[in-house]
Parts: sequence; C-alpha cells; structure tokens
Amino acid sequence: MQRRPTPLLLAAMACTVLALAACGDDTTVSNPQGTGGSVDTLPEGCAAADGSSPVITSFEAYPPVCLVEGRAYRAIIETNHGTLHVDLEADTAPKTVNSFVNLSRAHYYDATTCHRAIQNFVVQCGDPTGTGGGGPGYTFEDEFEGMEPYRIGSVAMANRGPDTNGSQFFIISGDDGTALPPDYTRFGQVIDDDLGLVELLDSKGNPGDGPPLEPIDIISISIEEV
Repeated sequence: MQRRPTPLLLAAMACTVLALAACGDDTTVSNPQGTGGSVDTLPEGCAAADGSSPVITSFEAYPPVCLVEGRAYRAIIETNHGTLHVDLEADTAPKTVNSFVNLSRAHYYDATTCHRAIQNFVVQCGDPTGTGGGGPGYTFEDEFEGMEPYRIGSVAMANRGPDTNGSQFFIISGDDGTALPPDYTRFGQVIDDDLGLVELLDSKGNPGDGPPLEPIDIISISIEEV
C-alpha cells in the first residue's frame, strides 16, 4: 500500500512527481515576449483564434507571439467531471501563456487524459501520450519574476529541471501542493466558482503517487479573450 505524500516529502517528490513534462527536442526560446497581430491576422505559425485549426500534436519550434497586446485570456477546460475556467496570467508568464494558448487552439490537449493525480497535492495533465514523457517538440524557459504564491486551483508548468517547460501542466488540488517550492511557473488560476470541481478532481486522485483512481480526462481546452 502506498503512503500518502506529506509536506516533508514534497521537495523530494518534485523530481519524481512533477519533473516529467516535455521530453521533446532541446529547442529553446530566449525572449519570445511582445505582441503579434490582431485576432484575425495572427502571425504565421499561430493556430487560428477561432478554433478552426486542425489537430496538431507535434511542433518543430516554440510558436511566434500569438497573444494580442491588451487582451486577457481565459482557458475553458472541459473534463469528464465538469468544466474549469482558468484565468491565464500573461502579465507574469507571457512565454508560458503564449505556448499554452497556441497549443490549446491547435487542439493539442483535446481527448487526452491526466496521467497523474495525487490526493491533496496535484492533478497533472497535458501529455497526449498519457505516459508522462510526452511533449510538443520544444521547450522554453521558466518565468518566476512576479509570480504569485501557489494556492489551491493554481495552474503551473510541470518540468524535468530548469527551463524545460513543454506542454505538461498541473493543477494544485490540495494543501500539499501549495507547499511546493516555487520551481514551477505558475501561469493561471481556476476561478473561485470552480474550486468545488478542483476538490472533486482531487477526490479522484491516488492516495500515493500514480494515475488517478478514476480517469480524469480532458475533453477539450478552448481559449476566450476577456
């Protein structure tokens, strides 16, 4: 029988629980900040803002800037247990939000499963292979400056070490998760009205390390400009 993780184990668990994000190539982006285009004329290489792009599961490089200056972005994550609304934090994590928005618009996350969920800790998703070893084909840097503390419902990037962000992310679902060291770029927050669903997802998690006891699947992720 596996033991439930405790706060004292979090630092050690960080390497095994959350450090399995992208295992793609070593492409990095040094400074993809800025703005690009309007909603109707995004740069070449950006998925369509209206969701009309085909499904893309592999990328050759980090995308161009696909965010529009002055716009705020919200992710609508439809799961088999309900829908989460996540306010994305492009002001403090522009590289991360840019990647996540483009992957979502390319339907990269659609019809995928959350391969790891630990009760009172995190739900980890974002790997189309469902193995914990997949990624989009590129990596990019951490963004810690100005990052808010983790709290339940915070959404952050999983990684396998400094500056190895890819596609995998986790939702903090319990108090043990809020005690993680600030080594994972926080880029969103589930709205307060949906924290009950976060609690429900946590209840589906594994008491130890591993996949959820009941599947947690992402049906789709869409992006709203607010």
